[in-house]
Amino acid sequence: MEQRYAGRTGLRVSRLGLGTMTWGRETTQDEAAQQLRDFLDAGGTLVDVGSRYGAGACEETLGKLLDTLGARHELVISAKAVVPLHRQGPDLSRRSLLTALDATLGRLGTDHVDLWTAPGWSTAVPLEETLSALETAVRSGRARYAGVANLAAWQTALAASGAPGTCPAAVHTEYSLMQRQAEHELLPAARHLGLGVLAWSPLGRGVLTGKYRHGTPADSRAASPHLAQFVEPYLDRSSRRIVDAVIAAADGLGFAPLDIALAWARDRPGISAVLLGARTASQLRQALGSEDVELPPEILAVLDEVSLSAL
Repeated sequence: MEQRYAGRTGLRVSRLGLGTMTWGRETTQDEAAQQLRDFLDAGGTLVDVGSRYGAGACEETLGKLLDTLGARHELVISAKAVVPLHRQGPDLSRRSLLTALDATLGRLGTDHVDLWTAPGWSTAVPLEETLSALETAVRSGRARYAGVANLAAWQTALAASGAPGTCPAAVHTEYSLMQRQAEHELLPAARHLGLGVLAWSPLGRGVLTGKYRHGTPADSRAASPHLAQFVEPYLDRSSRRIVDAVIAAADGLGFAPLDIALAWARDRPGISAVLLGARTASQLRQALGSEDVELPPEILAVLDEVSLSAL
């Protein structure tokens, strides 16, 4: 699997990252173990965790696998801090952030993560305090690099203009044929600032696989009490046009729809990696097949046109 640098940093990540949102909940320990083995065998390195997923269950699951498989040295672990929410946004104070980091390290059973990300924006906590927490995490060795997540472009620019040593190396954002808002300002800003971009939900929250064309499968995310509201916004008529275009491209090229959607997001300018969450090892193996897909320019043009007109 191709390895890419995250922006203008020395951090190298596999261009397909393994998401763990369902680990410890819909995905069992055995299934997670098989996913991790398949991912490593394919040359993958980037694994994304967050204590919001299953109240830390995904981190605990990965921690057990690091112990049994002895794979820590092969992985680039990206972890998102989960902090209390207040009216002014997430609690991005030093106390809250560093407490969350230590809890994550405890669940993972490791002394550091490779990329540690502060979530969102707070109007109550000074940005300088948040950045100082990121700096402390890096200087103490508990994180090799720091990042930010789900910010507007102007917020990202402010975070990246901090003092040397406090600046983030990467930004997390949702990005897919279903969600291209990041193209307006965030992606150009990230390129200008030298930030890596980790794109989450490149399959449009699962809708771009085509599984919802004729209803909601019982074993799908949209049927899950935990994730139904997450998927629902992408099940409208406009989204259907995009799905139809992806399926037409897949039929014409002889690939699966998820291959087309992943390859499109993976190869967009400025994207360091796309983060894919699979419930089963079988689903992950299908996604890993997208490494063989290179979309012709004419297919890219059609997908761009259809998705932009539908959105």
